Order: sequence, then C-alpha cells, then structure tokens
Amino acid sequence: MTPNPSTALLISGGVDSSVAAQMLMEQGIRPDLYYIAIGPDQDFKGFDCKMEEDIDLCKLVARRFNLAFDVVPLHNQYWDMVVQYHIETLKVGRTPNPDLLCNQLIKFGAFEDKVGYKYDRLATGHYAWIQDTDAGRFLHTAKDKHKDQTYFLAQLSAKQISRLMFPIGQLTKSEVRKIASELDFPNATRKDSQGICFIGRSHYKDFVEHLLGKKTGDFIEFSTGKKLGEHHGHWFFTVGQRKGLGLAGGPWFVVKKDAETNIVYIACGYEPDEVYGRDIYINQPHFLFPFEIKENEEAEVTVKIRHTPTFSKAIIRRTMQGFHIITDELQHGIAPGQFAVVYDRNKEFVLLSGEMEVA
Repeated sequence: MTPNPSTALLISGGVDSSVAAQMLMEQGIRPDLYYIAIGPDQDFKGFDCKMEEDIDLCKLVARRFNLAFDVVPLHNQYWDMVVQYHIETLKVGRTPNPDLLCNQLIKFGAFEDKVGYKYDRLATGHYAWIQDTDAGRFLHTAKDKHKDQTYFLAQLSAKQISRLMFPIGQLTKSEVRKIASELDFPNATRKDSQGICFIGRSHYKDFVEHLLGKKTGDFIEFSTGKKLGEHHGHWFFTVGQRKGLGLAGGPWFVVKKDAETNIVYIACGYEPDEVYGRDIYINQPHFLFPFEIKENEEAEVTVKIRHTPTFSKAIIRRTMQGFHIITDELQHGIAPGQFAVVYDRNKEFVLLSGEMEVA
C-alpha cells in the first residue's frame, strides 16, 4: 500500500464512522467522505431513515477536518438488489439477512462501481480489521468482540477485502466514544442505529404487509399436528420466534414453516426441544480464507448463526454437498436462509459463510 493512499470513507453520521475519519487523519490520510442514500422506490407510509439529520452530522465532520463530502444516491440499486432479495426470500419461507447483502452489493458493490473505483482504498466505521499476511489480506475479528461486525462482512469477496480499511477495528466502543467526546462531536453519545434502514421508523410487520399482503394460514402444533389457530401469512414469522404469535396457553415458538401450504408449525414451552438444534448445513460456501478440508474430514472451528457477541465451538465436516457443522451447544432458532459464519477456533479469522440449511 502506498504511504498515503487515496481513500474514500463511507460515513453515516454515527460516532463510529466519524471517529474513523480522525483515525485516518492520524495516519496522514485525508479521506473524501461519502454518505450513501438508500431507501425504497415505492410509496411506503412511515418510511423515515432520519437522512437529513445524518447528513448534517456528516457535514459537521467534513468541516471539522476540512474534508470533501458528497452524498451518493443508491436508492434504486438498494431496492433492486437488497429489498427485492428480502421480499423474495420471505415468499419462499426462508429468513433473509439484508445487512450482509447490503455490504456485499451496495456499500462495497454499487458504490464501488459508481465512485469507489477512483480510490486506492475504501474505509468504513465497521468493527473489524484486515490482517495482512504473505498469503493475502484476510478478514479478522475486531478488538471489541462485543461489537465485532465481521458477521455482516462475511459475504464480501477477496477482491473487495483487498481494498478495505477499518480504522476503528482495534478500538473498543468505549474508546471510540471517548475520542468523539474529546473531539466534541455531537454524536459522541448518539445511540447505535437499530433495525433495517430501508424501513426506518416504520414497523417491520407493516413493511412486509405493504409488499406481500395477508393470506390466512394455520398454526399447527409440531408434535401433535393439532391446529391451534390462524395467522395472516407465513412471511410474518421466522424460526425461533416467540413474540407476536397471539396464541393462548404458551409460550409458543415457531419451529418450522411450509411456504407451499402456508402452515406455521409451533411448539410449546420456555425451551422446547423442537426450537433447538446442533446441526447446520451450508451447501453453497463462500470462502474468505484458504481453508482446506477433504471430504469426510473434520476440523475444530467456531461459528455464529446470527450477529451476536457469542462464538459457538463446533466441528465442521466436508460433505458431498458442502459442509456440515455440529455445534458443541444447542443453538436456538436455526433458520433456513439466515447465514452461518465460520471462524477459526481462536475466533480470529472468518473462514467461510453461507446460507443455513437444516436436515
């Protein structure tokens, strides 16, 4: 890498990307700042992502450091690539993860095609970092394991990773907020963003109903086959879900969905066996590390099946179809369509990822 590579920094108005600008400046790098504007291309009542407030905060950071700033509209690309994926995945009874696709296809995809290609490096405020080795550049977990965001970056390509910088990856969240306070940033104590940005302040259920409507289906008890009630569409539910079922005599958990029949299978109890499992299958693995294992061989790894601070110990085996992962501890709500991310046993490098399947 050149001593002072030309760098584009994606900035959101939050404290993390703002401090990332400071960290780059300390390295002698003066990044150009970009805010990606996304959202639906349809009239969806209640959509609000606080874009104006975010942009004002971005402009403040740009003025503080005398850096160039611009807004890059990627509304159409986001809708076509991420929102449509989300809806199509729900239709077939699977659980989508738009955040992984947004990073892969929008932040480091569509932005790259429109603006990023002009720069040597692309930086963000993610909690992760890139480890340079003789074999290449690899995605490494952050210093702050509680805030680590490598789960959301696991579908990036090796080419995308080769150009990335994560300036706050070796800081903790408290250290980031301390730096922001010392710089007198107004977002120093701003809460982290929550939810899916293309919905903003709207309710997720309203968003899904707006696009998929309602269709009456049955709640069936998994162990007995007994009908216990009705719902308005399997797409409103995900495996492992407890809240929002509206059934008496519970607690009830979703354990399986059948998209063709519009049946949602449920089980009763605070920890029903049907909602837990150890077996995860990845049939289309995406590799980020030179991880070699022959068919029927196994290796010790750690795994995440959702964005969480917890790494679960596991054994991974190569199969004819892909990989079979067996976790040491039972996992709650293994939802087909969600992503499993596999790390080395020391919880350092992302090895591979892929959509989860169940037997």
